[in-house]
Amino acid sequence: MTAVAFDTLRYVRTLKAAGVEERQAEAMAEAQVDLMEQVEDTRLKELATKGDVRQLEVRIAESKAETIKWMFGVAAGQAMFIIAILKLFPSH
Repeated sequence: MTAVAFDTLRYVRTLKAAGVEERQAEAMAEAQVDLMEQVEDTRLKELATKGDVRQLEVRIAESKAETIKWMFGVAAGQAMFIIAILKLFPSH
């Protein structure tokens, strides 16, 4: 769990001053800390790490290489198609 800065004593005192029983105020403070830690843990799990960024960079590079291969393949196919068409209609 991640440590979250939260003044539970102040929280309990505030609740007690508002008329909440001490035992109930302490339980509410503990529940509040647990909730804040869960939120922080969830937030940290969603952050990208340097490793995640490196993996993404590798996948982008691979995609670029694959796209370039396809572009040259399509261009060669088009060139052969144009040459075949021109051979069908010889110019005199």
